[in-house]
Amino acid sequence: MEDTNLKDILDRAFNEISEVHESFTPRLTPREVGTIKTVSTGIANVSGLPGVGYEELIKFPGDVYGIAFNVDEEEIGVVLLGEYYHLNAGDQVERTGRVMDVAVGEGLLGRVIDPLGRPLDGKGPVISSKRLPIERPSAAIMNRSPVSVPLQTGIKVIDALIPVGRGQRELILGDRQTGKTSIAIDTILNQRDYGVLCVYCAIGQRASAVARAVATLREKGAMDYTIVVVTEGNDPSGLTYIAPYAATSIAEYFMESGRDVLIVYDDLTNHARAYRELSLLLRRPPGREAYPGDIFYIHSRLLERATHLLEKLGGGSLTALPIIETEAQNISAYIPTNLISITDGQIYLSPSLFELGVLPAVDVGKSVSRVGGKAQLAAYREVAGDLKLAYSQFEELEAFTRFGARLDENTRRIIEHGRRIRALLKQPEFSPLPVPDQIVLLLALNAKLFDSVPLDRMEEAEASLRRAVADIPAEVREHLKADAELTDNDRKTILEIARKALEHFQPGAETEKEPEAKAGEKSVPESQTGDETGQEVQTEGKPEPEAEEKQ
Repeated sequence: MEDTNLKDILDRAFNEISEVHESFTPRLTPREVGTIKTVSTGIANVSGLPGVGYEELIKFPGDVYGIAFNVDEEEIGVVLLGEYYHLNAGDQVERTGRVMDVAVGEGLLGRVIDPLGRPLDGKGPVISSKRLPIERPSAAIMNRSPVSVPLQTGIKVIDALIPVGRGQRELILGDRQTGKTSIAIDTILNQRDYGVLCVYCAIGQRASAVARAVATLREKGAMDYTIVVVTEGNDPSGLTYIAPYAATSIAEYFMESGRDVLIVYDDLTNHARAYRELSLLLRRPPGREAYPGDIFYIHSRLLERATHLLEKLGGGSLTALPIIETEAQNISAYIPTNLISITDGQIYLSPSLFELGVLPAVDVGKSVSRVGGKAQLAAYREVAGDLKLAYSQFEELEAFTRFGARLDENTRRIIEHGRRIRALLKQPEFSPLPVPDQIVLLLALNAKLFDSVPLDRMEEAEASLRRAVADIPAEVREHLKADAELTDNDRKTILEIARKALEHFQPGAETEKEPEAKAGEKSVPESQTGDETGQEVQTEGKPEPEAEEKQ
């Protein structure tokens, strides 16, 4: 009986297996496989792959990827995105059927990665919830909202005279070693209390410079809301080329989630050079300064992605601070003029101001913000117009005085006031100022309360006034932070507190103690007064002038 049951069970099992076997139809998945023809610095020429698309990702041996750049009839020019020393002619490659993408999500905050999403900080794998293509179309015009909210940099000269709004593109340019990166890092540090996420994209930078920037961000606690995307100077040109696009896709993820994001491209000069190198290697025709004809387009399509979205789309914003290095102060060179025409304004750093110790070395005359003024806080607008005019007048008159001309009293007052403006707009590195402190300083400056302060005591006077900001009533401080115009009472309260804070630095304050000193001097015999005693000490042991002449 048991044998019969066992036989039935086995028969049923074999019948089911045979049915499944008969119903199974093997599926063949076609794969397009090509062959490497040549490998050179950062690029490879591949034959085969007839169905490959422009900018499609191609897989090479050793888990190396490349982007199809030149799609010709006979061969494909591929930009390599990794080390290629092990690749040889004849090796097989295959299509992936997708474009280059990058990991995005909250898990990237506080991390240092390369453009492929690989971690560089030794903190384990990057946890991401989604991937986005690095090349994405920018937001449609009808989906954009006007720039209406300021992005506070914490730098007095920028917030007052060259304001930046959220969703704006503001170029930072100047010769090397003039403080361009410092302005960007200061701006990132100042976003802690404003809920703005930051992406710092280092493009072809020295490893030591990147390490220093990351160490500063970590020390100041800014890495909690910052993502760092890095390509170093010795990385392949392909990685340098895709770095800003990958960083922008990471930033766009947060913007589309309704967040405000700041992205810094440091710097796009290296990006343009990397693209020029790839284009020349791929035999694309060169144009001005050997750059290819589409060099303008690679930067315009990148920076067009910075915008402020409508409220119905989340209301997020992406503010871009691209950095460009000029040579010998030539801002009319090819790449700088391209970026100036793409962006909404520029902050120009002058080497001559840097050498004079005026830091940050912002040349107010050559700097401009075309849309940020609309977003500037009302309190700033009240003081900024007069301040910029006074500073411009001072710069012109200062140049005129170098010829040794005699000055009338009014001109001398303008120059003295301008020197105080320049002294007050100086600011140490990595020490952004909060909005109330800035507005109080600028109001006092406009009221000419600093004009009688000696130049060598301006730093002490500024520190004293900043300490006095705590004495301002809370209601007035709220007016300073809000986008509301200051009332006459607010202004009067602020200026009274400023006068009290600065009264110790006025020339008359030092002479108040002189009567007490003179009263003490009267009790001392004339023969032992300080001056005469000093003279006796100085002349002791020395021949008299008449004796010297006789000898």
